[in-house]
Amino acid sequence: MSQREEKSRREPMLWLVVGLPLVVVVASFITLYLAITSGEVAESRDEVQRLGRVLQETDLGPDEQAAALGLTALLREREGKVEIVPMAGRWQRQNPLRLLVEHPVDSSKDRTLEMTPQPGGTWLSSADFETERNNDWKFSLGDTDGTWRLRGRMPKEQLSAVLTPAVGEAAAAPETASATGAQ
Repeated sequence: MSQREEKSRREPMLWLVVGLPLVVVVASFITLYLAITSGEVAESRDEVQRLGRVLQETDLGPDEQAAALGLTALLREREGKVEIVPMAGRWQRQNPLRLLVEHPVDSSKDRTLEMTPQPGGTWLSSADFETERNNDWKFSLGDTDGTWRLRGRMPKEQLSAVLTPAVGEAAAAPETASATGAQ
């Protein structure tokens, strides 16, 4: 009888029948623990107006104004700071800008950088951006009055991002460029 019990312990099918469901149960408890103990989900900073149960509406006026001005910019890291280089549009190069830097998950890491005009028509942040590239970042660039806005995202592997309005032709241009490059 003991020889038969030992033979059944070495049977691989038994380990699959018992082991796989056991691993799934343990993994589900670990997932549940992580979901309960993790921080809150970061919310969007956009002003949102609820319309009914599901439909929400956000103010795209600043994005439309940026599209009307034809604004597009390149955001890049320069010696630990953020530099804004205008690519297209009618820019007020003597005015300071405000850059909202958003962490995609942890809103406690979000911050606002003041961008000061530099000789040559660019803007440079007064504060350092990031010491190590550990995260993706979302950016929202605008004038100090909030009349226009450009948005963009920089994956952690990159050192630059293109900022465009969320509406209009400029918003569709990066997608069109990547789609044509894939052909």
